[in-house]
Amino acid sequence: MPWVSTPHERPARFDVGIVGAGRVGAVLGVALARAGHHIRSVSAVSEASLERAATLLPGVPVEPIPEVVAGAHLVVLAVPDDALEELVAGLSATRIFTPGQLVMHTSGAHGIGVFEAAAASQIVPLALHPAMTFTGTALDLDRLHDCCFGVTTIDQARPLAEALVIEMGGDPVWVPEDERVTYHAALAHGANHLVTLVAQSMQLLEEAGIEEPARVLEPLLTAALANALQRGDAALTGPVARGDAGTVAGHVAMLRRVAPDIRPTYLALARATAQRAVLSGRLRASAAGPLLELLANDEENP
Repeated sequence: MPWVSTPHERPARFDVGIVGAGRVGAVLGVALARAGHHIRSVSAVSEASLERAATLLPGVPVEPIPEVVAGAHLVVLAVPDDALEELVAGLSATRIFTPGQLVMHTSGAHGIGVFEAAAASQIVPLALHPAMTFTGTALDLDRLHDCCFGVTTIDQARPLAEALVIEMGGDPVWVPEDERVTYHAALAHGANHLVTLVAQSMQLLEEAGIEEPARVLEPLLTAALANALQRGDAALTGPVARGDAGTVAGHVAMLRRVAPDIRPTYLALARATAQRAVLSGRLRASAAGPLLELLANDEENP
């Protein structure tokens, strides 16, 4: 199997097997096909996966997992995080992997340690995680351009891994094996919890009688996100950053009446915001004291 000697060289054209036609696997399959690789087969079980495979990878045979893996130069394991280790162990136990076979997973939480059960198979382990949220449609292909991929692999395969990412339109970012969980927690905390936060804000605006909450929030949140990415804690504004304990107390009292499900989130984020504001010098400790006391007392008395 041809190898690349520098990150700037293009990898060989591979026969690719996609295990899992979920939102990520099917889209990466299209990206690899567009880069010139041959998608030889894909596995899909649910109706949604079968439909996704037919839509994004038309003409690609749907086969059982062992057949998908057996004939591929590059295997893409696009399965849930918690299923990955068991899948690798099962495939290794049945001796389906072959020496030199490239086996890539798309999990953010795992590095290449999850391939330990396949060590005797002498595969080339690749952990390539796109730092992007996926819809499982063609819309995701545009989002892959300039999307960062967390890359973890053995040193000898790093140029190849990075070249594959570049071919898919992404930007490779090296993540050390022992920092993989930290990397993934950062992305999950930022992206997943952002969805919860925005949904809760929209819920409150609906409670206030606002007919189009997204229209009200979008300019504000877009500006806040851009400022935070550029300036970090220095972008902070609002009543917590000013130490306005009275305003925050009014918010908490309203939440107790109107949206008790949102109140714990508000309290936790307000406390974290106040602490970061003090540490970054945005809020004097003397002004933060009454605010933090309010938040602590309210949390103790739900």
